[in-house]
Amino acid sequence: MDKARAAAQEARLILNRFTEDDALALGQMLVTFARQDHLGVVIDIRTPNRTLFHAALPGSAPINDNWARRKSNTVLATHKSSLLNHFENAESSSTLGKHGLDHADYSDHGGAVPIRVKGAGMVAVATVSGLPHLDDHALVVRAIEALLGQQ
Repeated sequence: MDKARAAAQEARLILNRFTEDDALALGQMLVTFARQDHLGVVIDIRTPNRTLFHAALPGSAPINDNWARRKSNTVLATHKSSLLNHFENAESSSTLGKHGLDHADYSDHGGAVPIRVKGAGMVAVATVSGLPHLDDHALVVRAIEALLGQQ
């Protein structure tokens, strides 16, 4: 995975709609995928002002909730995946702090992906925490691709 691939993923992951029912379906897909592979993760789907889905699977820890919150905050502030932020910051030898984003509340580790809808832009963020950050990101992308395939 690299910056170009992360950007290309985001460009193609555009949903036709994203309702509360879609958030539930996406969350359930993430739970199913995680359980199939016995992954101890936290799953969080939110808008800027509302939690639409949250689950803490066996093997996850409270610290994963904090990581999910921080990664989600990054996407909500930048409208780019936390992984794309990671690559951009690494490329420029920079941090989120250059934008005034405190490390206590923001993280540029992969695992949070914007939910975009045709004609509306970014409406929510889906986040996974508990795995190495590239794996967190891949799990979210896999589920969004599955949801996109159902629309």
